[in-house]
Amino acid sequence: MACRITELVLDARDPELLARFWCEVLGYVELSREGADIEIGPPGIGFGGPQPTIILSRSDEPKTGKLRLHLDVNATDRDQDAELERLLAAGARPADVGQTGEESWHVLADPEGNEFCLLRRRVAPV
Repeated sequence: MACRITELVLDARDPELLARFWCEVLGYVELSREGADIEIGPPGIGFGGPQPTIILSRSDEPKTGKLRLHLDVNATDRDQDAELERLLAAGARPADVGQTGEESWHVLADPEGNEFCLLRRRVAPV
C-alpha cells in the first residue's frame, strides 16, 4: 500500500485572488472555506478524487526566493502556445528562474509570484 497526494497547501497573502486564478487555470471550483482558508478542487469530485485539491492558506509572510516545490501544468484541449496565451490573460506572468530560453516549457508565476511551468505535451482531461 502506498500514499498518494490528496491536497496541496499553498500559503497566500490573498487566498481569494489565488483561488480565482487557480480555478481558472485548472477548471477547479471552490469546495470549502475555513476561516480565511479556501479549498479548491475538481467540480463534482472534490477531496479524495484522482486530482489533489488545493488549500490556499492565509499567510502574511511575503514570498521570498525561488520555491523549493512548484507545479507543472499541461494543456488538455489546445496546444502550448494557445494555453500560454490563456494563462497570461488569466493573470500569470513570465518568470525568470535562470532558464536558457531553449527549454520546451514556459516558466510562469501566479499573481503572488509562485512559480509554475507550462509543459509542451497535451494530456487527456481527467
